[in-house]
Amino acid sequence: MAATFPGATLGRWHDTPVGPHTQSMYQIAFPPPLLASFLPWLMLNRDGLSILLHPGTGDAYADHIDHAVWLGSVLPLRKNVLLKLRKTASHS
Repeated sequence: MAATFPGATLGRWHDTPVGPHTQSMYQIAFPPPLLASFLPWLMLNRDGLSILLHPGTGDAYADHIDHAVWLGSVLPLRKNVLLKLRKTASHS
């Protein structure tokens, strides 16, 4: 994936739930100009995995809940974690 999409930042596997996520996950970050080519690739190569695609606006709640797009099954998220992040950011 890194060779096909230079500019994408590959994360690491999280074998236990992290942040608002209730299942294991892998994170990939990419700049907005890659969306037009990266999204079709994800759609064709997700191999049955659920993929949460969201922006990084600094409002974790809005990014994960209001502005999110799912490929595959929608997985539950811990909204309480996202709300805590929102409250923490607003007090900074």
